[in-house]
Amino acid sequence: MNDVSISKRVGEALKEARKDKKMTQAQVAKVMLMTQQQYSRFENGVFELNYQQIMQLCELLNITPNDLFGFE
Repeated sequence: MNDVSISKRVGEALKEARKDKKMTQAQVAKVMLMTQQQYSRFENGVFELNYQQIMQLCELLNITPNDLFGFE
């Protein structure tokens, strides 16, 4: 593993998956019942996701937790 923090890697994976689904941060935030600014903090690696949020985002973005964390 490199020096990039887990929350940064997860944030990058979220951003990529969101863009692949052609969704905006605001659209994802609405589904997650939060503001766009709050969601942005996850993509930027400032805040960490809890288990429920991980599962909800994986379902919404059609990815697996392994995709999110970079496991093969």
